[in-house]
Amino acid sequence: MTADTEKTDAPALMPALTARARAAAHPRAPAAPCACPATALADRPDATVVRHAGTVAKAHAPDTDPTALTLRVLVAVRLPDVLLPPLATAPVPLHGRSVTLWPYGVPVDPDDPDAAPWEAAATLLARLHGAPVPAGLPPMRGPAKAARALDRLRSALGAAPAAAAQAARPVLAAWAALPAWARGAAPMPGPAALCHGDLHLGQLVRHPAPDGPWRLIDVDDLGAGVPAWDLARPAAWYACGLLPPDEWTRFLTAYRRAGGPAVPPDGDPWPALDVPARALTVQTAALALTKALAAGRPLDEVEQAVADACARMPAVPPRQPPGFPD
Repeated sequence: MTADTEKTDAPALMPALTARARAAAHPRAPAAPCACPATALADRPDATVVRHAGTVAKAHAPDTDPTALTLRVLVAVRLPDVLLPPLATAPVPLHGRSVTLWPYGVPVDPDDPDAAPWEAAATLLARLHGAPVPAGLPPMRGPAKAARALDRLRSALGAAPAAAAQAARPVLAAWAALPAWARGAAPMPGPAALCHGDLHLGQLVRHPAPDGPWRLIDVDDLGAGVPAWDLARPAAWYACGLLPPDEWTRFLTAYRRAGGPAVPPDGDPWPALDVPARALTVQTAALALTKALAAGRPLDEVEQAVADACARMPAVPPRQPPGFPD
């Protein structure tokens, strides 16, 4: 029985996932309970993640295609110097979810921004983008995730006061002005590269823990597509004034030095980055507005900066490389 046909049993998922992680961490241990603590690393509708000792078990989103996920996991098997390699090559069904097993890696410390591994992230991306795209690999899911964020915002606005609709208008307008491929409404232009699909600093860990080399994690959105999408979040933060110029320069310079194909080796990178950076800005603003509406609160300072960036977008038409569709 596959994960898309087995009935989801959400209350039972966490203890079952914890047991799966424990069994993987101690395959030869006696039946007596071990003393290792089990830690819930995430418990969201789209991902439940549990750590037990040196093993991490992840239950993927209920609508995950097990076949596509298997193809994505196999990419991590083939590229262990770029992606954290899994402990098993195929997902298994558990209470209606596809579950994968991974070694534990130490994440980026969110309380030490000066130690952010921008050069490592850029170099890993360049290596990923330069690797061959396996036959049959699905498209990178970045544009589809952005479109889903806009769908969530529209749904939230249905029961929201008129002031919320007015606040969302610049975000929706900025989205509508993007090319169809960036909105997930048309195929991505080629040539396609192997892309991560959801790059941010939370997608890096050191393995072996605690001070091994950095590796990329989370293959859920990995696939074939426009490599500039993987540079779009830091580019968007920089354009919104949320990432200092020196950190952006470190990231972009390291990517170019590693031979990354998403931008030209020198000169202006923005014809390649502009549309993906706009799309990530709109996605971030849409998610921020949706969360603020659910909590009945105003946007915080960072969220407002992203929303304000959406309002500025119509004044400057989007730029794209030659040959990209409008």
